Amino acid sequence: MHAFQRCINPNCNATFDTTEVLHRCSKCGALLDVDYEWDKTPVPKSLDYFEKYWRERAVPARFSGVWRFHELLPFAPIDQVVTVGEGQTILRGSDGVGAYVGVKPGSLYLEYEGLNPSGSFKDNGMAAGATHGRMVGAHSAACASTGNTSASLALYCSATKLMKCVVFIGSGKIAYGKLSQALDYGARTIQIEGDFDDAMARVQEVSKKRGIYLLNSLNPFRLEGQKTIMFRVLEALRWEVPDWIVVPGGNLGNSSAFGKAFIELHRLGLIKKVPRLAVINASGADSLYRLYNEENLRWNGGQIDQAKIDSFYAQMDAENRRANTIASAIEINRPVNLTKCLRALDFCNGVVRKVSEQEIVDAKAQIGANGFGCEPASAASVAGAKRLVAEGVIGADERVVCILTGHELKDPNATVAYHGSDAAFYEKVLGSRGVATREFANSPVVVANDVDQILSLL
Repeated sequence: MHAFQRCINPNCNATFDTTEVLHRCSKCGALLDVDYEWDKTPVPKSLDYFEKYWRERAVPARFSGVWRFHELLPFAPIDQVVTVGEGQTILRGSDGVGAYVGVKPGSLYLEYEGLNPSGSFKDNGMAAGATHGRMVGAHSAACASTGNTSASLALYCSATKLMKCVVFIGSGKIAYGKLSQALDYGARTIQIEGDFDDAMARVQEVSKKRGIYLLNSLNPFRLEGQKTIMFRVLEALRWEVPDWIVVPGGNLGNSSAFGKAFIELHRLGLIKKVPRLAVINASGADSLYRLYNEENLRWNGGQIDQAKIDSFYAQMDAENRRANTIASAIEINRPVNLTKCLRALDFCNGVVRKVSEQEIVDAKAQIGANGFGCEPASAASVAGAKRLVAEGVIGADERVVCILTGHELKDPNATVAYHGSDAAFYEKVLGSRGVATREFANSPVVVANDVDQILSLL
């Protein structure tokens, strides 16, 4: 296999074998990519090549929506990959959500990653990360998580029996729907007195000291699997590139992976057009937004102003500014893939926006009313698209793909609070976060136990 790991810092450009377990460059500390000697690797001449694998769905690796595209992430032999049936997702046009966003009929599409086995997009990356863990003989794996990563890692460890699982979560910073998965799948769950950033720091230290395989998105093999979300989007669009990809921004693994996917597809001549990328923060977790739009932080050919990042985080700590949003999956202060995201934004001529709690829950209600239930973080993509259309950045006739990252049942409290009639529960879950109205609420109607009164409501 002509695969290796490469430092993303162009001043360093160090390379490492795929058998090494690294999360940062051992020479300069920058993040790593999985890279390939493409001139020595068989690559299809066109993307419709992958359609032939639809006829091989009885083969687990070809049934997988990750490994169906093995030729575009060939770091492991196809007969050694790990899969639990991930990637059976849907890209569906939604004129109802499109009307809410402000685009013309036939323009808006929702990529529903909630159909993955653990209920979120994380399974794409975990299939690739677990495959690398298997390659290097890992016996235990760990992650820090706001919920979806822990659920996915626990599922893969439980289903494959390849590794024992340890997950680190912050205090009160995980939705019960996600926590229940980690517990049910048998993960050793450690709750840190702190938030996600604290858990992320501790899991890196513990993994290094105990030789545990780290499966957060710092792991470059994780992001290889997440590239395939974009391959499936193109597949569903009959290999036509949309004008926009809109994605929620938390730890910035997806945006980084999407950018890498398009960089590689363009380099290989498999696409001629590159979509624009919009990364959407929640207003209560807006580090990328502030750094990109207020501090003017850019990729700059890889010459990133690290002093600007350090100063920003120092000020954040001095002000004790902590991420706080109903969109718990993106409730992150220090996104570990910040630099890779900057590269993606640069290549895809991207933009960054933030949306309020009110915008998120209203968008979520509209997504649900049009047939897709999603967790609050997912709805940030639709809320962000609506904002960008209002600003005139996205045109009404442009083709837009919004990524729905997780299933509705990951975090049902927000849904029940928005639609329900329990005022106290609403105030606790949403009102305390500044959600003042429930314009699209579909509240249950209380009626006497009488058939005539029931019929009168119908």
